Amino acid sequence: MACLELFKEAKFKEDQEACTFDGSVDWHGRPAIRAKSGRWVAGIIILLNQGLATLAFFGVGVNLVLFLTRVLQENNADAANSVSKWTGTVYIFSLVGAFLSDSYWGRYKTCAIFQLIFVMGLISLSLSSYLFLVRPGGCGDGKTPCGTHSTMEMGLFYFSIYLVALGNGGYQPNIATFGADQFDEDDSKEGHSKVAFFSFFYLALNLGELFSNTILVFFEDKGMWALGFWASAGSAFAALVLFLVGTPRYRHFKPSGNPLSRFCQVLVSAVKKWRFEMPPTAEGLYVADGKESSTNGNRRILHTHGFKFLDRAACITSRDFDDKNQGIHNPWRLCPITQVEEVKCILRLLPIWLCTIIYSVVFTQMASLFVEQGAAMNATISSFKIPPASMSSFDILSVALFIFLYRRVLDPLVGRIKKSDSKGLTELQRMGIGLVIAVMAMVSAGIVECYRLKYAKKHCQHCDGSSSLSILWQIPQYAFIGASEVFMYVGQLEFFNAQTPDGLKSFGSALCMTSISLGNYVSSLLVSIVMKISTEDHLPGWIPGNLNKGHLDRFYFLLAALTTVDLALYIACAKWFKCIKMEGRFEENDEENDFTA
Repeated sequence: MACLELFKEAKFKEDQEACTFDGSVDWHGRPAIRAKSGRWVAGIIILLNQGLATLAFFGVGVNLVLFLTRVLQENNADAANSVSKWTGTVYIFSLVGAFLSDSYWGRYKTCAIFQLIFVMGLISLSLSSYLFLVRPGGCGDGKTPCGTHSTMEMGLFYFSIYLVALGNGGYQPNIATFGADQFDEDDSKEGHSKVAFFSFFYLALNLGELFSNTILVFFEDKGMWALGFWASAGSAFAALVLFLVGTPRYRHFKPSGNPLSRFCQVLVSAVKKWRFEMPPTAEGLYVADGKESSTNGNRRILHTHGFKFLDRAACITSRDFDDKNQGIHNPWRLCPITQVEEVKCILRLLPIWLCTIIYSVVFTQMASLFVEQGAAMNATISSFKIPPASMSSFDILSVALFIFLYRRVLDPLVGRIKKSDSKGLTELQRMGIGLVIAVMAMVSAGIVECYRLKYAKKHCQHCDGSSSLSILWQIPQYAFIGASEVFMYVGQLEFFNAQTPDGLKSFGSALCMTSISLGNYVSSLLVSIVMKISTEDHLPGWIPGNLNKGHLDRFYFLLAALTTVDLALYIACAKWFKCIKMEGRFEENDEENDFTA
């Protein structure tokens, strides 16, 4: 009996000291010990870091359109375009962060460096606002106008906010993937936690946004812009310190080298062998051993059908190996099948990614035209005036509610209806539902604007600003946006993380960010086109300085129509998509995809 107890104790210690299955390493580069690294200890630190960093970012971003109109004295259309371009630039920088992370620095180092840049940008913005822009003190509250600003002062402001864009943009795609790295998806328990992490990550993002959209927005709306920006800088600094404190606990994956060269090698090799006769089966294609792999021992990707021309890059010929160099192959003539499949994976993801851009056009209205619409409504409840930007709090509450409903109610219900081992709705199905709800959001916003214009013409014909319609009528459109985010953006994070190769995980998260980026640029382009077409000698256009004289409702209905067309294209692309098949990971049958399964 004593021997049995000793055996059990030794077995328990062995299990506790077991390494992770996914090849992650600790801070010293040694195989990560499951019990001493990662999991929810590291995950919670990263969630708190994300909440604080989001608070800091949205402390600037959510009210930026009003800062531009009230403090810098831009008109509504120009301010909306400026915000769209700035937000788009934030997410364009996510590609820079993802490239450096996957190729050279690794996710931990990339997150730390870009968070430092983020803090520096917020400090610079706070100083420039306090010293130069918010003059006289308390201006920019909607009543007291601010003075004019010199070219140097404007230049310092734009330098600061684009430094903020660089820091946040480079950090965002890596922190989501770095958080997912703390869970071993090849372990059943940790794999389930990894899926849950993305929902909690998006919830942490929204809770951080909730504070900035209520407390900070309230002070900024009163003209205390510098105070709001200093609070954001303090929150970003606290996030950085917290991130560094968790250093000994994190799991890491080694960077895999420049993916651009790997992609080019596949394309060049395939072109060189375009006349080569393909083998009848995939067994004749080249598979590199672990030592020769260009991706630091990441899991192999199994061969898939489709894009057969690229398979030529893995076909072995007599000219591919150099006998003088002990049989080492020329990477520009012969590529392992895993390297070929990397290119196929990205090519399959691109149509899905393109279909998410129109959704981001809808999403970005919350930070621009929704705020301007709210500013033209009656925001006074009893004696309290609601800051228009704080209405996005209803979006955040909707996100929290629908994350709970999805995880606790809808997902288990769908799983029981399917009567299978699946987890419920797939990522692609959830993204499709997100597009449907986005259409409902734009229709709701358009209907509210129709009634707002009706009230404005009846009760406030000679006013510059608010009509008698209450700002609370905006709640449904914000709630619809929040519900659509849970299905679209959480599903998108899970989808791109799962369907990208091990060496390109940050790039997968960056695809989510860049779809938001391009959505902002497309939104800016749409606003410019609409204003150019709708503005005539006797008409001020759909989105004039005084919204009571425009037709913002038509712009919302236009977005609803565009999103409906995008939904049809998305369904076609989702049915065509084939899932990645990795060694050591269970995948759906190759004849099925993630949308129809």
